[in-house]
Amino acid sequence: MSLVVFESVKQIHCARCRQGPLRLLVREAGVPRCLDCAGLGHLVYLPRGDAALTRRAREGSSLSAVVVRFNRRRRRHERQGLLVEDAALARAERACLADAEARARRRERDRARRAAQDVRFTAAFAAEIRRLFPGCPPERARDIAAHASLRGSGRVGRTAAGRALDEAAVSVAVRAAVRHTDTEYDALLMAGVPRFAARARLAPRIDAVLDAWRLPPQPPAPEPEPGSGAAAAA
Repeated sequence: MSLVVFESVKQIHCARCRQGPLRLLVREAGVPRCLDCAGLGHLVYLPRGDAALTRRAREGSSLSAVVVRFNRRRRRHERQGLLVEDAALARAERACLADAEARARRRERDRARRAAQDVRFTAAFAAEIRRLFPGCPPERARDIAAHASLRGSGRVGRTAAGRALDEAAVSVAVRAAVRHTDTEYDALLMAGVPRFAARARLAPRIDAVLDAWRLPPQPPAPEPEPGSGAAAAA
């Protein structure tokens, strides 16, 4: 279990030495303590962002602590970095410099592999949209699939259900696309209409579009033959 150090945004002082306000603190028995009083003052801060450097510094440090900060919007603590021994960080930096080129090549291969996976998945997502909604124009199906399956977006296509091409998840993506593209939903939100009220107001129109898309496209009407119909009668 990792030691946890908190990054504070409040004016907090150490309960023991009264030093402060503290940027980093440890909570012991429910009271704040500075890093020196907690026995962590000799550690150096390594911000997040370089996975290889973080991993090597943590593995090489006999004592380390995770630094977290509370995100009020998400109502959870999020990792900001790591406290490690100075010597361990120096060794980790030298190791990362030594194999930087090899790791860069590996990252490039990984990017290419992920890009190919994304292309295949987006195509499969679009095909599933067309299966569930055969009346959906092919270009709309591709646009919806690309939007819903964007890597790192957190949208429905990147959820476990979305990656499994679950019918409910695909339908949610299509409904969301219709809501934002074919109705004034976004304008209502900007005008201050509550989200649930806007969705309830627009639900019948969205359902009408989805119901139409669930039907296969109708073939075009045949062209009248020359000399038939009203022209022939005249």
